Amino acid sequence: MENVLQLNAEIYRGLGVIAEDETLLRRAARYIKKLAAKKQDETLMTEEELLEKIRRGEEQYRRGECYEMLPGETFTEFIHRVG
Repeated sequence: MENVLQLNAEIYRGLGVIAEDETLLRRAARYIKKLAAKKQDETLMTEEELLEKIRRGEEQYRRGECYEMLPGETFTEFIHRVG
């Protein structure tokens, strides 16, 4: 519990340092909101994280590291085949 109190104090000290700079406070608020949202839903990601996942997926596709559904194949059949 003492560690949590120390962390809270450190956060408040840091906010005190940037308290006069509205731009930095906005950035801090956005980051805290993202952290809070992630704690609630681990599947959430930033735009940068999403774009990076898409980029990696495109690279894998170009290298042929992907699966295609066969003509007439249901999604369930596809999942069983590649899963």
